[in-house]
Amino acid sequence: MKSFSHIYTLFLAVAMLLLSSCVNHPDVPSSSKEAGCLPAIFPDYCDVTVPCNIAPLNFMLPVGEFSKCVARLTTSDGQQQTYGKGVKVQIPEQDWHTMLNASKGKSIKVEVWGQKEGEWLSFNPFEIYVAEQPIDEYLSYRYIEPSYAGWSFMEIVQRNLTSFKETQIFNNEITMNDLKIGQCINCHSYQNYKTDNMLFHVRLSNGCTVIVNDGKISKVNLKRDYTISSGVYPSWHPTAKLIAFSTNKTRQGFHTLNPNKIEVYDLESDLILYDVETDSVSVICNDPDLLEVYPTWSPDGTYLYYCKSVPLPEELRDKDIRSTYQKVQYNLYRRSFDVASHDFSEEELVYDAASHDKSATLPRISPDGRYLLFAEGQYGCFHIRHNDGNIVCLPLDDSDAVLRAQEGEETPSDVDLSNFNSEGMPDSYPSWSSNGHWIMCSSRRDDGNFCRVYFSYFNNGKVEKAFMLPQKDPELHISLLKSYNRPEFMIEPVRISVEEFSKVF
Repeated sequence: MKSFSHIYTLFLAVAMLLLSSCVNHPDVPSSSKEAGCLPAIFPDYCDVTVPCNIAPLNFMLPVGEFSKCVARLTTSDGQQQTYGKGVKVQIPEQDWHTMLNASKGKSIKVEVWGQKEGEWLSFNPFEIYVAEQPIDEYLSYRYIEPSYAGWSFMEIVQRNLTSFKETQIFNNEITMNDLKIGQCINCHSYQNYKTDNMLFHVRLSNGCTVIVNDGKISKVNLKRDYTISSGVYPSWHPTAKLIAFSTNKTRQGFHTLNPNKIEVYDLESDLILYDVETDSVSVICNDPDLLEVYPTWSPDGTYLYYCKSVPLPEELRDKDIRSTYQKVQYNLYRRSFDVASHDFSEEELVYDAASHDKSATLPRISPDGRYLLFAEGQYGCFHIRHNDGNIVCLPLDDSDAVLRAQEGEETPSDVDLSNFNSEGMPDSYPSWSSNGHWIMCSSRRDDGNFCRVYFSYFNNGKVEKAFMLPQKDPELHISLLKSYNRPEFMIEPVRISVEEFSKVF
């Protein structure tokens, strides 16, 4: 009896496997009409370059226009398989990673057929190029409604980029004790892409900064009598237990006719340095007439880069910010830093954006120290809501670049990011992977409302076509009514549970 039961169980397992295989691997249409163009797949993964460890690039044909989709993937060594169910192509993770491993430094050929009004169309094939360099295994972001006007449930989550596994780091329900004012959680940040030293902010109900120091959690109030506010927009020093913050008096405005919809601006902002070990705050710079924001360290910790506004014309200086916000522009500066004494030098101009009638924000330095990545628009410090917001990359390996910038001379020519930026839609919050081969931004390019995450391959100054964060169900990017806010690379997951974080309150 046991033998029969074992055989029967084995038979069922094999039958289910075969059935699953039949469903997942449809036949290529025996006859079709040539469409003469690339397929209009969503997300657009045609001719992109991807990491050798990324999750499956699942996609779909437009719902309503097509009723079925079949895709055939072929590796350079001849491995071949078909996928398709309805209008979606969803590739099993094991199949996909086998193809990636066989295609490092090469490409996967993708052929797509779509059935439209009972007729099969065959589209021009495209390639998915597989870089030999991996991407950081983890990504974290905040889910938030795109209006930024109000919220109820908010969470910071982490995603394994090699799969589709997503887990929660923290949510705003577990420690919120005042439903009337709510609780905002934001600005998750890590030291050197690791999670043993990290932080996130809690605003309004139970407000504080939650800091993890060598795996130990503490609740900190960064407000001092001599600072504008508690710290925001953090940047961990790469080697010391120090965090640079800005302190801001921030306001929001909501337009009715302006296509930019939302305006975020500072009435005041300075820079501070927080010593995690001693719980002490010192002022880095606090020009009473200008705004200083968005600090970021160089990879070796010897420089602090930041943004600083330029003086308004004399006739506008006493005007209400609501009438002058479009005149506020920021340049990029840096100060050298002595980690032993915690002393900063005088500031140096790095990039004069205002001379080009632009405003530069959110600087990030590549891990090798050779490139400066930042967001740029015509004005202001919050370009993710400005339709002219784009990402700019400048080389820093020219030793005379900063000197020439100080003297008002031409800065180095920027890296061509036309494959990374969108046209006429906001791109902002740029960052680098830990190996410097992948750049990332938050973008509203798909519909103008929801922020989604895009990556590009960065190879010694050459940038390939951007691609969207892959999802198990490609329709999720359409059905999920949340924005991906402040995406951050990580080389390991946050291992502290939501419950453990909540105990510090």
